[in-house]
Amino acid sequence: MSVSTEPDLPAASGVDRRRFIGYVIGGTTLVAAADLVAPVGSANAAIPSIPQPAELYDLNDLLTQATLPTSNLISIAVHEDGTASFALPRMEVGQGITTSTAMLIAEELELPVGKVKVTLAQARPELLFNQLTGGSNTTISTYTPIRVAAAVARSALLDAAAIALGDAVENLVARGGVIQARDGRSVSYGELARSAASPSTKRVEVKLKDTSEFRVVGVGHKRVDARDAVTGKKKFTTDLQVKDALPTMVCRAPTPNGTPKRLRNKAEILRMPGVTHVAKVDTGIAVRAQTFGQCIDAIRAMRVEWNPGPVAGLSDKDIVAKLRAAELPMPSLPDNPLAELLEADFLFYFRSNSAMDTNSAIADVRADRATIWSGLKSPATAQARIAEALGMSASQVTVNVVTAGGSFGRRLFFDGALEAAKISQAMKKPVKLMWHRADDARVGRGHPMTTSRIRVLHAAGEVLAFQQSNTSVETDFRHGLGDIITAMGADLPAGLGNLGFAETVFALTQEIPYNFGVVLQTLVETEERFNTGSMRNIYSPDTRCANELVVDQLAKKMGKDPYEFRKSFLKNDRVIAVLDKVAQAGSWGRPMPKHMAQGIAIHKEYRGVSACLVEIDCRPQTVNRDIRDGVGGPRVTKVTYAIDVGLVVNPRGLEAQMQGGINDGIALALTSSMHLRDGHFLEASWDNYFYTRQWNTPPEVKVIVMPSDSTQPGGAGEAGVAATFAAVACAYARATGTMPTYFPINHREPLEFKVKPFVPPIPQSPTNGLKLTY
Repeated sequence: MSVSTEPDLPAASGVDRRRFIGYVIGGTTLVAAADLVAPVGSANAAIPSIPQPAELYDLNDLLTQATLPTSNLISIAVHEDGTASFALPRMEVGQGITTSTAMLIAEELELPVGKVKVTLAQARPELLFNQLTGGSNTTISTYTPIRVAAAVARSALLDAAAIALGDAVENLVARGGVIQARDGRSVSYGELARSAASPSTKRVEVKLKDTSEFRVVGVGHKRVDARDAVTGKKKFTTDLQVKDALPTMVCRAPTPNGTPKRLRNKAEILRMPGVTHVAKVDTGIAVRAQTFGQCIDAIRAMRVEWNPGPVAGLSDKDIVAKLRAAELPMPSLPDNPLAELLEADFLFYFRSNSAMDTNSAIADVRADRATIWSGLKSPATAQARIAEALGMSASQVTVNVVTAGGSFGRRLFFDGALEAAKISQAMKKPVKLMWHRADDARVGRGHPMTTSRIRVLHAAGEVLAFQQSNTSVETDFRHGLGDIITAMGADLPAGLGNLGFAETVFALTQEIPYNFGVVLQTLVETEERFNTGSMRNIYSPDTRCANELVVDQLAKKMGKDPYEFRKSFLKNDRVIAVLDKVAQAGSWGRPMPKHMAQGIAIHKEYRGVSACLVEIDCRPQTVNRDIRDGVGGPRVTKVTYAIDVGLVVNPRGLEAQMQGGINDGIALALTSSMHLRDGHFLEASWDNYFYTRQWNTPPEVKVIVMPSDSTQPGGAGEAGVAATFAAVACAYARATGTMPTYFPINHREPLEFKVKPFVPPIPQSPTNGLKLTY
């Protein structure tokens, strides 16, 4: 499978940027592939101040260019029933990439979207760097190769139709899966599937459609899996029926990464109803039974002796102290006796990276082979690591990628799949492993705690220097770029390999999009004992929130309106355009009651730009309202969001992505965090991990997709988070008159929920659900 798209570059003399080379692959029915050999260039950086790395070459450039060596492995098949199929080497987790991919194929192949079947590819080690779902990179990297392969298939079908109809190719028209001659005679793609095939692989040249010819791309399309999702027909991992794979769960240590010494009552557990197997693995005591309820009962009855985890006895304040001790001195600022110094210091607590669809995997491990089913965003790395753990070669391990309900970076790691494989090998039976929600929250992966310090030197209405220094618990990048080579590199001793990844990702994603003189952003990571990962938008939400709060403070110091201040210092016309759009559409500056306010913020990343304007209600009657089993506090009442990602494949999908990101940003600002106390994360499920709920979701949300003349798409999967987080924080500061210095704002004592026990590690299955329905 290939991946490659780059910003439009000036065409070299005699070069048509829509002409590409592809292949018709030898076979009995038509299979077409892409080959991308065009040189890659950097983005234009014609800006008045010294550019930061991400302005010249960002993370998407890195991810996309890494895929070029295997770009000719993309292939689309046309079948005798008139459909086309494509195995996408990315993972669908609700972001809608199977829909947008089907649209791209339908556009270039001239086939109805409903006749394009997009599935998820198995782990393929030969797709070096080319099977990673992350960094908002899927559409950017697959846009051109998918179109090339589809165009190759259309060309082969036209050639075959010319023979069948006895007419010249230029006299034929392909539309809707049928090729028609001028005299009205026609032949369908299904009828041509065999004759269009080639007995041997041959090289062909194709010309892609101009964007002005698009009839599918750019038009809102409902998700191809929408009906299955709402009717329960959509298959997730735990829905799959694999012979003899029975429900399996794990009794885990009360502290993160604790390990089991022994199970003191194994015989008793094996006698419990439905229980078939019990096994000790490095992560805990696994139990296999006829139902998940019986697994829960068995886990709650277990008496296990544990080795404490590496953070046993520690609390939030201990980790904060360690981060403070690791903070590096900030460089000296220019000596200017007329300048003023503005300083700010922020703290961002741990946040859970759990998805609604809990961690799960099916594993069938035999003596000489293993088969895995799971939602995986780096399946090739998972395949290699699972093979290593089982004492097998990668070729003996088949890894099937399954659609999952959410990820937000969580499924870049394959903890569940690896654990399921170990359990299956120990039990010598297939297993259907499901993590309890308490498992995912307490011992799963999360967003690391971070401090962010900012110093700004300003004088006479100008910003002379802007420094930002982030110090963080380690963000784990040991999944690499989706392959075992970079995964091993990230796993070099003493965290050195991982730190190199972290510094690279930070440098290629973060920028200050303002003309603020001498700009410096740095990252230091310490403390490797926690399970972390690339939570949605990685470093950007915390970094942008801190930046934009300080921008508001600068505007106040200089006596300027926050919107006008931003506009006067921004150095990118696209950012100014989205800022203007939300200010106009959201009625910036309108009068508001006391303790209510607007906040505005911008973000630039992944070749896209966005701006957000929110209105927040911090009135006492709102903040102090009583909510059953929930957390109150401020409520965002209105959000206006403008996004420019260049060429948009599916506007409806983009709008949905922004709505999800908006809720993420609100949660990060106001409610979502993990409390670490005495070596335990206290939150244990969605009923006490306070993601944005109905009572603090804004009743009015407007997403504006900006028009663009770009011929290339930008990243959208993560774009909605950072600007929303920052806008909510700025609105809160204006409504209360106090700039917040830690997030989420509701991370406080006393707790607003009753802590579930740690032994047993999971609560009893509820029996009173009907009493809580409406």
